[in-house]
Amino acid sequence: MFYVYVLRSETDSGLYIGYTRNLRARVKQHNSTNSFTTAHRSPLKLIYYEAYLNQADALGRERYLKSGGGRRFLKAQLRNYLAENTA
Repeated sequence: MFYVYVLRSETDSGLYIGYTRNLRARVKQHNSTNSFTTAHRSPLKLIYYEAYLNQADALGRERYLKSGGGRRFLKAQLRNYLAENTA
């Protein structure tokens, strides 16, 4: 199984989009100081994920979610959560 996920920084409310095979381990790694890309933004909270059977499908979805249209999709999809949890 391949996962595309969205983390939200509890420090600056920014979103981080990624892809992994082991979702629990990756979220734990992001919240440790071992992840260069997100160590300065921790703690991070998993707020959304999608599961895929095919790696190419997951990578394509990750690429889309990182685009302007994908970010608009996420903000629309998560609008209630984001409205309730504004920093």
